[in-house]
Amino acid sequence: MGKEILMSGKTAHIRNLALIGHSGCGKTSLAEALLFSTGATNRLGKVDDGSSVLDFEPEEIKRKITISSAFHHYTHKKHTVYLSDTPGDDNFLADTRAVLHVADAAVVVVDAVDGVKVGTEKVWQTANDYHLPRLVFVNKMDRERANYAQVLAGLKKILEAQVVPVQYPIGQEANFKGLVDLVGLKAYTKGTGNKMESGPVPDDLKDDVEQWRGDLLNFAAESDDALIEKFLEQGDLSPEEIYQGLRVGTIKGQFVPVLFGAAHDNLGYELLLDAINQYLPSPEDRGQV
Repeated sequence: MGKEILMSGKTAHIRNLALIGHSGCGKTSLAEALLFSTGATNRLGKVDDGSSVLDFEPEEIKRKITISSAFHHYTHKKHTVYLSDTPGDDNFLADTRAVLHVADAAVVVVDAVDGVKVGTEKVWQTANDYHLPRLVFVNKMDRERANYAQVLAGLKKILEAQVVPVQYPIGQEANFKGLVDLVGLKAYTKGTGNKMESGPVPDDLKDDVEQWRGDLLNFAAESDDALIEKFLEQGDLSPEEIYQGLRVGTIKGQFVPVLFGAAHDNLGYELLLDAINQYLPSPEDRGQV
């Protein structure tokens, strides 16, 4: 697999990441959800009512935007994640670039309604400059005019990104109900409280899910010679092998996993927490600067 992607010791369970994206895509709301759900904060801060833990400066509260990067951390499944919520506004991108210079990875937040915007292009290019492994989180899937197919097309055409959805959305706009995990082939829908409930893949989605999973398997297998050999022989891989293949390919920058959700509606962030642990690099993986 290569020394740069081996995991061992305590450092292997650390993630240093930046949330990046265009202004208004929901980075801060997503960060607040991650912190609250893992117990790092004792209340769910919101940008709209000025209660955000991360946007705490008076000018940020007044303008409802992130002006300077804010830092926090949480623990999830024995992993400690240090995250930075960065500005997306053009006037403050110098701060974002400074954070990306020292981060090990990035989560690129894209609005499901607006898709890829100029701000997305700018932070994406900076992440390219620093060779940062990254995930894409398509946010606001519950909003009117949300269109995940359009977002995926924009990621491929505008950013020229090799993106790999690791989930299949169950509906969109007002009908957004949850997600199908393409690795474990389970459906996750909103349950009681803030938790998601797992169940079988809905019958009406099985054909589309199978097609998307086929693409996912190809990318996972191609990241490693042993995996592609097994895939060609048997036509499938175990979930553990898929996770390993996706991790290797993500860290090498061969492709970018894509996840979906709605931070305001508490849908999708639990699976994002797992994906950060599974796919993004530790300091060991990144090596010395």
